[in-house]
Order: sequence, then C-alpha cells, then structure tokens
Amino acid sequence: MSGRLEMLDGKSWEAFLASPAAVLMLGKSDCPACAEWTAELESFLEADARWTHVRFGKLLLDTPGLVSFKRANPWIAELDMLPVTLVFVNGKEAKRFAGGGVERLVTRMERALGA
Repeated sequence: MSGRLEMLDGKSWEAFLASPAAVLMLGKSDCPACAEWTAELESFLEADARWTHVRFGKLLLDTPGLVSFKRANPWIAELDMLPVTLVFVNGKEAKRFAGGGVERLVTRMERALGA
C-alpha cells in the first residue's frame, strides 16, 4: 500500500473521517474489484500533486473490530456492490459512489471540495 493510502481499522477511522478533506474507500479482502480500485488509486496517488491536502484511506469491511464503524453507518448493511468510495468534508459525507475510477473520483472531489 502506498504511503498516501492509509489502511484504517476500528481505532483509526473516526479521526480519519474528522479530517478537513478525506476520501474513504470501502471494500473487502476477497473482492477483486476492490483490489483493482486499490491499485488504480495507489497509482494515481503516487503521481498526484493536486490533492495533497486530502487524506485517502481504505477500510476493509471484513476486518474484525469495526463494530463502532458499522453502528455509526448502518447503511453499510444494505450495500450490494463493492468497492464504495466516499468523500468527506469536515467530517461530513459529501459524495458517495459505487465502483472505482480515478476520473469519477476527481470529478466528485472537485464538486465536494471546490478545487
């Protein structure tokens, strides 16, 4: 995992989402589409100079210890497609989309963050 894509867990997700600008990727460890999106996102982050003020994190929903995250986000139980990517601004969800794609992500960051 690249230095800019943080691996989150049950102890780190709250502080991460409270950041001024954060992108959270939700997936599972056995999800091929999640692995593909992770690789694409890591490649993007390695070359990126524009979004350095944004924190990027990944949370695997099948990791033990996420009870507090799942309770705080009950909509997760209804997910039928992974990965899901969310953009947070000052701790509040601003955008959400299923699947991956750097172009889709950048468009949503531009809308949510005004950059």
